[in-house]
Amino acid sequence: MQSDQTMKAKLSPQEALIYAMVTAAAADRTITEHELARINTMVKELPAFRGIEHAWLSREAQDCGKLLSKPDGVHKVVRLIVEALPGELRETAFALAAEVAASDLAIQDGEREFLTLLATGLHIDGLVRAALERTAQARHRAP
Repeated sequence: MQSDQTMKAKLSPQEALIYAMVTAAAADRTITEHELARINTMVKELPAFRGIEHAWLSREAQDCGKLLSKPDGVHKVVRLIVEALPGELRETAFALAAEVAASDLAIQDGEREFLTLLATGLHIDGLVRAALERTAQARHRAP
C-alpha cells in the first residue's frame, strides 16, 4: 500500500475512471450497495476495463478512498483524474461518475457538488453535462 509520501503521482486512464466512479459514490459520505454494484457491473462490461481483475478494482478503490480522506482530498483526486485522461475519455469519466451517482435513484447534494467539480476540471460543456446526468437518472428510474 502507498504511504502519504509514495502516493501515486499519476494515474493511468483506467485508474482515473475508477477514481471518478469511487469519488462519485463516496461524495455523500455513504457508498450504497447500488453504487458498488453499478461500479462492478460497469468494470465488467465496458471496453475501457477489458482485462481488469476484481482484485485490481478493489485496490484502486481503496487507494482512492485513502486519498479522499486527506485534507483537500476531493480536489487532489479531481486533479489526478484530469491529468490522467486524454480528451476522448473525459466525457466517459463524467458519464461513469454520473451513472454511479444516479444508481441509488437520486443524486445527492454531495454527489452533485463532486459532479460539478469534475465537469469543471474536465471542461465538460454545460449542455453535455446536463444530458449525461439526465440520461443516467433516466436509466435508473423505476416504474
